[in-house]
Amino acid sequence: MSQGCLFCSINDERVIASNEYVFAIRDGYPVADGHTLIIPHRHAVDFFGLTSDESEGVRLLIHEIAKNLKDGDDSITAFNIGLNAGVDAGQTILHCHYHLIPRRKGDVENPRGGIRHLIPGKGFY
Repeated sequence: MSQGCLFCSINDERVIASNEYVFAIRDGYPVADGHTLIIPHRHAVDFFGLTSDESEGVRLLIHEIAKNLKDGDDSITAFNIGLNAGVDAGQTILHCHYHLIPRRKGDVENPRGGIRHLIPGKGFY
């Protein structure tokens, strides 16, 4: 636990799922309905600070949450899974967290390239 870290002091009532290594909450500023954050219990600044057990915990919980989302909403046709590692990559809370973002057909005009569009003008090839 890191003092002053938003994710180290999450209220248990917000937790929608967890395992030994990570927990999940709905994003407070979702970009899509069902946008979920997967967060290690242990304070690690970013992806590069995770243990292999924590990484496996992330993988397992992402699968579980994605299945639950799809089972409850047949409009979900795809997902983006992402993380920001470092301030220059857009990380604003310096506690590792993954974004699981449900996608639906037609939610953007042209989804081709996905996360490649982070840098304007570079996504289409």
